[in-house]
Amino acid sequence: MQVEDVGADPVDGRGWAVGFTLAGVGVFGVLAVLTVPDPALDGSLSRDALLTLVVFGAAIIGWTRSRTDDTFVALLAAAVLAVLGVLESERLFAALGEDQVWLLVAAFMLAAGVNRTGLPARMALALAGRARTPRSLCHLLTLGLVGTALLIPSTSGRAAMALPLHRALASALPDRLVRTVGLLVPVVVLLSAIATLTGAGAHLITSQVLAATTGEGISFGWWLVWGLPFALVSSHLAAELVLWTGGADRRAPLRVDVAALRARLDVPERLRPAEVRAGALLAVVVLLWSTEPWHGLPPALVALGAALLVTSPRFGTVPMKAAVGEIPWSLLLFMAATGALGTALTDSGAARWIAEHALIGEGLVPLLIAVVVLSTALHLLVTSRSARSAVLIPLLVPAALAVGANPVAVAFASTAAAGFCHTLPSSAKPLAMFAEHCAPRELRRLALVLGPVTAGLVVLFALLIWPLLSLSL
Repeated sequence: MQVEDVGADPVDGRGWAVGFTLAGVGVFGVLAVLTVPDPALDGSLSRDALLTLVVFGAAIIGWTRSRTDDTFVALLAAAVLAVLGVLESERLFAALGEDQVWLLVAAFMLAAGVNRTGLPARMALALAGRARTPRSLCHLLTLGLVGTALLIPSTSGRAAMALPLHRALASALPDRLVRTVGLLVPVVVLLSAIATLTGAGAHLITSQVLAATTGEGISFGWWLVWGLPFALVSSHLAAELVLWTGGADRRAPLRVDVAALRARLDVPERLRPAEVRAGALLAVVVLLWSTEPWHGLPPALVALGAALLVTSPRFGTVPMKAAVGEIPWSLLLFMAATGALGTALTDSGAARWIAEHALIGEGLVPLLIAVVVLSTALHLLVTSRSARSAVLIPLLVPAALAVGANPVAVAFASTAAAGFCHTLPSSAKPLAMFAEHCAPRELRRLALVLGPVTAGLVVLFALLIWPLLSLSL
């Protein structure tokens, strides 16, 4: 009988003790707040705010535990706040019916239909066939991976889509270049997610919290205008860094056997009718999402209509049951629960109190730098990208308002910086999926350079580029 060695976790075998300890701290914390006399409370902090802070702090501790399911922690925290009366139960249940949740449901169904046609593999083959050097191959693949942010609303889904292509390329490339491409794919997938609103669940959480606190979120069109340039620049910079750290000969002659790759990936030379239909439908959806102010159709309704078309009997490319099976219901529950937590933080005054006592700097630039550094480094504690947004965005909005900054700009900068989570294989699912090509030593060496570069690029865009695109700090 084979026994796995899991001794790397310092609390292995004592998980029950840690759980009871955290539960005890939480219970005593709540009881302390409930029993403290009113005169003892700071006038700026209500009892509801204190309860929210205790529960929210316990949730953050839970999210830092890699063996604790993030969705379970979020749902438990939201349920506790509802039981304590801080959060209305109607608000908790209504969170699952938000437009952002329906947008993600329909987007995953649409992505299932597009992937079933083989269109993403055809696009990748077209790009790889144009490569003449390792450098051009990496940059062409980077361009294609950025484009997949429009196709698939999940970083892990995009990484899974790229796995067959990487396996096929492995038979046609030198070993060193295979490892370089294996490192490049998850790195670019994570950085390029910022290109679109549906690129990651964290983006929808950011927009959801902004809508709840300021009355207006970020539309798909504006997110594309601000996110796509940053995604392109940061991804191609990362490609250069991967080439540099990977040690591949960047200028050596290279020719990819497209015919062999096409056979391995089962992609015919001519476009299939299903590919044409899926590509046309996707183009119409992106166009309607980007022009929402002109026609007034909500993005969720557009996505739902496209999802129905792609699963329809004649026009569709995937059965309804298979498309529904691609929906990550755990992520949707997490989004609903964290949205409710964000509402509790804002409505109770807890978020404003934290902002006033811990996050406010002396000006716009110091606040921006602090936000970017914190957002970049937080992945070392909270591995879930969505959880990081759930922790930071409700706190950053009042902090931005307190110093006269644009909360949308601050929240967007934080979300862009949080895209860096490349230090460890466990920092993100795409890195874990390509773990055989991403040695921890190589990741750390890359992260030491890529982390500061990403943070500096976010500050540069926030101060110089995004203001030109109507996103002033």
